[in-house]
Amino acid sequence: MAKKELPNALPFLEENPIVPVVVIDNAEDAVAAGEALVAGGVKCAEVTFRTPAGRQAIKEMSKVEGMTVGAGTIINREWAEEAADLGAKFFVSPGWSAGVADVAIERNIPYLPGLQTATEIMMALEYGAKAVKFFPGGEAGGLKMVKALRGPFPDLLFVPSGGVNAENLTDWISNPAIASVSGSWIIKRDLIKEHKFEEITRLSQEATDKVKEVRK
Repeated sequence: MAKKELPNALPFLEENPIVPVVVIDNAEDAVAAGEALVAGGVKCAEVTFRTPAGRQAIKEMSKVEGMTVGAGTIINREWAEEAADLGAKFFVSPGWSAGVADVAIERNIPYLPGLQTATEIMMALEYGAKAVKFFPGGEAGGLKMVKALRGPFPDLLFVPSGGVNAENLTDWISNPAIASVSGSWIIKRDLIKEHKFEEITRLSQEATDKVKEVRK
């Protein structure tokens, strides 16, 4: 039994099989970007903290009806507390942070740490993690690596991020070890900057349809 228990991320992931990574350079684009995702059947977004507009974008996108907005690139306790104050409904990190995990527990916010080794997974399991981000998915060995890790950790689910795209989405999402997939292919940074929101909706719908077909 974990001494500290992270909030269970599985209900959120079950409702959101696609978790898009959203990099926004102008917070004024946040609402339109969120609406474009929802129109395509994608109802959550990981808005990264790595741009100056990211924080305000979380606040703005949270106004979109039907959209659950989380904060990505959360690498320390300070940023986690700030993200929670901004209204983020989930945290995502590129690696493991006990400080972020502590805030997630204190604020009752699901946390997906980015992991790729057995040692890191064991650290997360000590906090009661039920699912983790597998990052960077492609470079860290892809689905073959996930299958290998599932051997010693049969009850853990993974959210691959990095290397997931329209071409391999079906391979990822059809594997029972995968709770959801994450990535930016449906809402690339340039599409937002160029206000190509109809294309974001098209790509989102395409991905949503593929997931429904696999998981029907």
